Amino acid sequence: MAKGFVTNAHRIDPYKNFKFRVLWDGRTVLGVSKAGALKRTTEVVKHRDGGDNSFEHKSPGRTSYEALTLERGITHDPEFENWANLVHQFAGDPAMDLVNYKKELTLEVLNEKGHVAKRYFLHRCWVSEYTAVPDLDANANAIAIESLKIELEGWERDVETKEPDERSPVPAAP
Repeated sequence: MAKGFVTNAHRIDPYKNFKFRVLWDGRTVLGVSKAGALKRTTEVVKHRDGGDNSFEHKSPGRTSYEALTLERGITHDPEFENWANLVHQFAGDPAMDLVNYKKELTLEVLNEKGHVAKRYFLHRCWVSEYTAVPDLDANANAIAIESLKIELEGWERDVETKEPDERSPVPAAP
């Protein structure tokens, strides 16, 4: 019975959802603790054949890609704010950076040892929502989280990223 792993035939458990990293501008984004799901939806176009009106045919229509949300604890790293400010600043429309506001992102799913197991390229991403400071509550016991809602025009899996050999040494951090 196939288990889903070829290189690591001993492995029976799937990858965990807590080992990942996000990269933009060629660097790992510091402190990202949560990344939303990569999801695409293709609309269904229904149509009928004139000779057989009792049967409904279905074909694919437009495909859309859902926004991705990134969250991290608030620190003094300004990268979230800097990117969000490329789309909108308090100065208004004249301050928008029409050249640099879209980025190419990479989302990497890692195995427990830190090897890249899956890599996805996210295309033409830009910030549609930025939360600089969350609700504050003096009675709570939680980390203050900043977040970005990132719109994207598409994503694709990197087919060059193969299943890592889990016997190989721990990789160096990028």
